[in-house]
Amino acid sequence: MLSTRVRTWVPRLICAAFLAGLPVSAMAQDAASPAAKPVTFVGTVQTLSGSTITVRNDAGATMQVTVEDNARLLRIEPGQKTLTGASPFSLTDLQSGDRVMARGSANADGKSLAASLLVAIKGAVIAQKQEQEREDWQKHGTGGLVKAVDPAAGTVTVSTGAGGTRTTVIHASPTTIVRRYAPGSVKFDQAVKGTVDQIKPGDQLRARGTRSADGATLEAEEIVSGSFLNLAGPIQAVNADASTITVTDSATKKPVVLSVTPDSEVKKLDPAVAQRLAARMSGGGAKRPDGSPAASPAPAAAGSGTAGPAGDPSRPSGRGAGGPDFQQLLAHAPSVTLKDLQKGNMIIVVATAGPSAGSATAITVVAGVEPMLQASTSASQAMLSSSWNLGGGGGEGGGGGEAPQ
Repeated sequence: MLSTRVRTWVPRLICAAFLAGLPVSAMAQDAASPAAKPVTFVGTVQTLSGSTITVRNDAGATMQVTVEDNARLLRIEPGQKTLTGASPFSLTDLQSGDRVMARGSANADGKSLAASLLVAIKGAVIAQKQEQEREDWQKHGTGGLVKAVDPAAGTVTVSTGAGGTRTTVIHASPTTIVRRYAPGSVKFDQAVKGTVDQIKPGDQLRARGTRSADGATLEAEEIVSGSFLNLAGPIQAVNADASTITVTDSATKKPVVLSVTPDSEVKKLDPAVAQRLAARMSGGGAKRPDGSPAASPAPAAAGSGTAGPAGDPSRPSGRGAGGPDFQQLLAHAPSVTLKDLQKGNMIIVVATAGPSAGSATAITVVAGVEPMLQASTSASQAMLSSSWNLGGGGGEGGGGGEAPQ
């Protein structure tokens, strides 16, 4: 689903320079003696005090970095993968929220580092680029469940509406960037290079590029896909301390233990929104809890299933529209914690398979969906899948980054 937390969602290439090409370049330009193997630590600046900075990485670990007097301090732009063209900066210009790569000698405790090289990207520049990429994915992107794949023709057909009533044919060319979620990962920045023939029916997929006037086809510049679990059912137990939710999957009638990580997104729909979506799925026949007819869907408004900006015909319209409509509603839904969820609450979930049978790692959990599941469990799951968030929720480095939301 595309969520505005980029945390949704959203492709996170900004820090790829740190995680891939840049460290290699940095190593080549900052060779260390064989006696002391240099250590590299990548993360976000938390605090600064003189020449000492506290850096937290995407896994939540922190490092006290002391910048040596003769250290090289270089600033690069988001997406830059080498130090070519990097500009020197002063340590006093570094700010909390900046992204840094520190390289040097680590102390025996593994919690502190004397840096001889510090490479930084301004946090404000990262945020600006993330927002631009989110807007681009929202404006030029589409996605949903894969229905068919033709590797020879380079096409993928996806279902983009609730109940599979709307489809889009994605065309991949030799220049299309194709990525696939790494097994067990909910982070886009861990997506690996892939090919069209790796995509299978039932996968979730998002693509951005140039859409046809009727929205039936899209010439893709970029595609990202993954094979995820779609679950729906009542919560059996919540363990906030262990960050887990046990849910009974309505399809298998078996319990599934969901691990909720900092990269997971947990949302709760407003009752009125859930009723409106339920009414749409059942053609206006949804019922309130007391059995009386639910209100008819509100008049069309921005994000409510009407044509997109400037009458964009590729956006869904009318009852039964799924992806972008639900995505926008979900983006504005409040985030909640596990303590806000209770046994018996109904949820729908997109997750990755866990390390053992009956376990999974949550990408997105949506509560407050009782009316929708009463109207149609399958349509509710399809709606969430069509709005699939490429990066999950997430905090620091939590898959929101540049991912579409």
